[in-house]
Amino acid sequence: MSITGTTTRTGTAATVATTALAPLAWGSTYVVTTEFLPPDRPLLAGLLRALPAGLLLVAVTRTLPRGAWWGKAAVLGALNIGAFFPLLFLAAYRLPGGVAAVVGAVGPLIVAGLSTVLLHQRPGARTVGGAVVGALGVSLVVLRPGAGLDPVGVLAGLVGAAAMAAGTVLTKRWGRPEGVGPLAFTGWQLTAGGLLIAPVALLAEGLPPALDGRNVLGYAYLALANTALAYVLWFRGIGRLPAASVSLLTFLSTVSAAVIGWVVLGQGLGGWQLLGMAMALGGTLVGQRAPRTAVTAARTARPPAASGTATGPGSGRTAATPRP
Repeated sequence: MSITGTTTRTGTAATVATTALAPLAWGSTYVVTTEFLPPDRPLLAGLLRALPAGLLLVAVTRTLPRGAWWGKAAVLGALNIGAFFPLLFLAAYRLPGGVAAVVGAVGPLIVAGLSTVLLHQRPGARTVGGAVVGALGVSLVVLRPGAGLDPVGVLAGLVGAAAMAAGTVLTKRWGRPEGVGPLAFTGWQLTAGGLLIAPVALLAEGLPPALDGRNVLGYAYLALANTALAYVLWFRGIGRLPAASVSLLTFLSTVSAAVIGWVVLGQGLGGWQLLGMAMALGGTLVGQRAPRTAVTAARTARPPAASGTATGPGSGRTAATPRP
């Protein structure tokens, strides 16, 4: 194997590993929400996750969108944050936590389909197979006997998964403006999404309650580590990896949530849950393996010429409900 090929594979593996930190962090959201935040305020949690983090990143980078990117940033922020968060919370409240997680697990399959249409990239058999195996694994981890189905909850979960899938694919298609890094790019989307959530949260939940130190600590963690840092890594990964492969990493949030629930909350992990975790991990890993032809092309490809735009992501009733 040539040095170039080895370097390419090493760089890809490193990008996958850093991008995977985002869904692993999202798996901690349930525990933080139940242990640190005021009850029955899911939209407030979404708002305080997105808007402060977005404004902080914009203030740090001192970079605003220009021209058409005002509209693009608004669209991406609405899909990835503003629409996704409320729909996720609605699904989680209308459905048992496990069912909500399984409904959301169709996201990678939606990304695979949209990638074919919008990116002209047909996902390989490994990617599609990884998405199917991973979704089945998630169902084994989180589903419990007697789980009910609510039509509104199912619809909200499917639309929410489709919103994030569309946001992932459009993020890949549009890339980032020249000279704009992941910090500013993430800040635009979080700010736009937070501004979209704000009036919905005010109408549905009213004014925020008085917060104590524990609440502030929980919101700070969600805004900084769980959202600002996690989404920077997530959008950076989308710019460097195939969109369908990145979407498979969302299965890791279910695995992370299950492990955290077992360690922190004492929730049991039986044989079926362990099998499901293994399947979710296996599907994720298989989907990251690039076909041989893609590796060969990467070895011989020349760097693209610079252009104006680069070409390059509710609370449930169980901790295994992924909450990006």
